[in-house]
Amino acid sequence: MKITVDFEECLKDSPRFRATIEEVEGDVCELESKLDKLVKLCIGMIDAGKAYNAANKQFVNGIRELAQQSTKDEVIESSLTKFAESLQEMINYHTILFDQAQRSIKIQLQTFVKDDLRKFKEAKKQFDKVSEEKEAALIKNAQAPRNKQHEVEEATNILTATRKCFRHIVLDYVLQINVLQSKRRSEILKSMLSFMYSHLTFFHQGYDLFSELQPLMKQLGGQLDQLVVDAAKEKRDMEQKHSTIQQKAALQDVTELESLPDCRNFSAWRSTSDFSNDDTKLEYNVDADNGIAMEGYLFKRASNAFKTWNRRWFSIQNNQLVYQKKFKDNPTVVVEDLRLCTVKHCEDVERRFCFEVVSPTKSCMMQADSEKLRQAWIKAVQNSIATAFRDKGDEGEKLDRKSSTSTGSLDSAGEPKERPLKGESALQKVLAIPGNTCCCDCGQPDPRWASINLGITLCIQCSGIHRSLGVHFSKVRSLTLDSWEPELLKLMCELGNGVINQIYEARREELATRKPQPGDPRHEVEAYIKAKYVDRRFVRRPSDEELRNKVVSLSKQEKRLSSSSEHLPPRPPPPTPKLRPGQSVKSADSGIQNSADGSREMLAKTPSNNSLTDADAAESPPMPMPATLPPPSPCKEMVFYEPKEYSSGLQLYWAACARSLPDMSEALAHGAEVNWVNTEDDKRTPLIMAVQGGSLVACEFLLQNAGNVNQQDAQGRGPLHHATMLGHTGQVCLFLKRGANQNAADIDEKTPLTIAVDAANADIVTLLRLAKMNEEMREAEGPYSQSGDETYQDIFQDFTHMASNDPDKLNRYQQYDPQRP
Repeated sequence: MKITVDFEECLKDSPRFRATIEEVEGDVCELESKLDKLVKLCIGMIDAGKAYNAANKQFVNGIRELAQQSTKDEVIESSLTKFAESLQEMINYHTILFDQAQRSIKIQLQTFVKDDLRKFKEAKKQFDKVSEEKEAALIKNAQAPRNKQHEVEEATNILTATRKCFRHIVLDYVLQINVLQSKRRSEILKSMLSFMYSHLTFFHQGYDLFSELQPLMKQLGGQLDQLVVDAAKEKRDMEQKHSTIQQKAALQDVTELESLPDCRNFSAWRSTSDFSNDDTKLEYNVDADNGIAMEGYLFKRASNAFKTWNRRWFSIQNNQLVYQKKFKDNPTVVVEDLRLCTVKHCEDVERRFCFEVVSPTKSCMMQADSEKLRQAWIKAVQNSIATAFRDKGDEGEKLDRKSSTSTGSLDSAGEPKERPLKGESALQKVLAIPGNTCCCDCGQPDPRWASINLGITLCIQCSGIHRSLGVHFSKVRSLTLDSWEPELLKLMCELGNGVINQIYEARREELATRKPQPGDPRHEVEAYIKAKYVDRRFVRRPSDEELRNKVVSLSKQEKRLSSSSEHLPPRPPPPTPKLRPGQSVKSADSGIQNSADGSREMLAKTPSNNSLTDADAAESPPMPMPATLPPPSPCKEMVFYEPKEYSSGLQLYWAACARSLPDMSEALAHGAEVNWVNTEDDKRTPLIMAVQGGSLVACEFLLQNAGNVNQQDAQGRGPLHHATMLGHTGQVCLFLKRGANQNAADIDEKTPLTIAVDAANADIVTLLRLAKMNEEMREAEGPYSQSGDETYQDIFQDFTHMASNDPDKLNRYQQYDPQRP
């Protein structure tokens, strides 16, 4: 080993030693600068490589898309697919190469700079310090006067001690220098050798990969000559077809000139013909080679405030209605999917020959040049809708599944914690419910849409009709494209097509009404759906006695739900709200304890045993309680008093308390008001009773059906007050997300936050304070602020999943004492 600095020379502290030290320090400083530069260049190279990989990956995706577009050409499709696979492998090899560069160059050299060079700098600082001290001691010793013995002795002692310290530190410093000079070679060579080996591996892998691809490339090279010949033949065929069409057009022009009347009768002829020549050209052709079933000029009314009319070139192609201003302009889509729209005449406007195409999201007013042209366009749109349903139904479902795969991966890949279900996950859970594998209204297999407030699955045609009914009747959501919150997914699993059809089609066979089948005309399906959900023509209205038995049965069922868990150990009871004299109320947490509804409403669960007939309701056995439920509260039993009048609102009221979604759906179908007020029970609403019953899903069902989250009872308490008093963390989270007013105070001037603080419920206090802070942030940012802070949204999402899927984590309940100051 070559010694850069001599140990013997360092003890002399000679000028030669000082010069050597200065040279070494300058060399080390330059080394540090070069290594820092090399590491930065390596980082830049890695970043550029990652950008290259990203661009290359997009290029490969473009090749794959081109291959998918060329499915009819087997040679192009198979060749491009193979090329894309090989290029993707090269991208993977590049990724490995850059990872190896990061480990061998960046990490190793950074470690050498941070560790070894840092030790050298620390040793240099000590050496410089002790050198200064030694120099000062020598000067002081030299300046000590001869006649002052004590100063001489003091200077001598300091000099002796300083020299000993200097010898110790200078030897350590020289050792650090020699070790550094030796180690620098091994570290630098080791790092670079590893980097070069990674390149060797990269090029070997690329060579092996393309060696396997070489036979295919040679085969394609041999086929190119034949491809050139085939292209020339196709060109000749096209030119011949072009010539034929030109001759046909010229012959037609001659015929039209010969058939023209004289000038005197031209106006009358033009009036009686009514642009028949144009009508012929605009004939609907679904089998057109260019995919355009209909095209021509129409006037379009703008959607701006001036309602101006502009002439545009319209066409029906690929199941869409589009228009262009100029040939080079990209077509503007008026209707993305004709299966979701209707077309009708417009006689209430000043202009003639107008018609309107209406979709679930917008409408478009257009004007033809004549009545025949208007009829032709209306017929073309109607035929396109029918053709799309007949020929493209399966294709639409495949596109839904393809889109759900790509978008779902963005939402779930790489996420360590559970997020709202999307794509196939939500689809599988909802379709697992009996009856959900076919459309609820027409029986089309494999539905991909759902009505979340009704709890049913729909095909794409019926979903478009449901959208046109309005959100007060049906709220449509995609099972594959949209995200699904846990409580909403459980709502779907609690109901299902079988349960809803028992309610809304109870009298269909009695009325001898035919249910639509897949492939039926759209107008027939639309008429049936409106009769079913808007007019509720097939709902069986209960008699007064049947309604009374249903309400009594639900009140008894609530008792069975509570008594079915009496064998479990008790927990601190929640508070009992203020009551009228002589009334006792059971504030049932029903074994959920801070959890919204715990594990009772499992995702895989089929609709509950609550039947829709009074006889079955009276005979139904107690609802089983899962073993995973937390202990229930030993609350006072809720007493049922004979009401003055039985109504569907009262059925909804007790069904919400009993957590029976089928009976709640039945009550709404019978005309119950979702915000019905029980004037005989402190003006409570069904939503408040759902809180008392402890079911998060029952609350979600009422909110999806326009339940008022801020409606208060006689005590001035809304659903958020009651959920806070009972310690139902999941329900508190749900109400805050649905816009509950957390600043509302009851007659005792208690807000939900005050109640949560008094009960020492840390989870609910956290949620309320976060919601308040988020509201203040949005107000401070102004009317154009975003939906809220990301941290706030993440925390609320975590609470939602915890309350629905792991309620035991929220078992930190403290009893709220309403008498507590």
